[in-house]
Amino acid sequence: MAEKISKETQGKIQELQILQQRLQLFTAQKQQFQMQQVEVENALAEVEKTKNAVYRLVGEILVEKSADEIKKELKDKKEELDLRIKTLDKQEARTKESALALQKGISAELK
Repeated sequence: MAEKISKETQGKIQELQILQQRLQLFTAQKQQFQMQQVEVENALAEVEKTKNAVYRLVGEILVEKSADEIKKELKDKKEELDLRIKTLDKQEARTKESALALQKGISAELK
C-alpha cells in the first residue's frame, strides 16, 4: 500500500473497532439475559403446575414461600429481563447505525 492513511482515518478506524467491540458486548449481554429469561419462564411454568409447597433458594438454604409470592417474583424478574433486552436492542441498533456510517466514511476516504 503506497499511500498512507491519514491520522483522522486511523482515528475513525479505531472508533469503528470500539463500536464493533461494543456490539459484541451487547450480544453477549443479551444472550445472558435471554438465558435467564428462559430459566424464569421454565420456573414460572413449573410453579403454575404445582399444588405442593414451593421453595426458593436463599443463600445456602431453601425457604418455603407461597406459590403466589413466587409467581409474583418470577413475573417481576421476567419484566425486568424484558426491559433490559429491549434496552440492549435499542443500544445495539444505534451502535450498528453509527458503525455503518463510520464504515462508509472510512471506505470513501480510502478510495
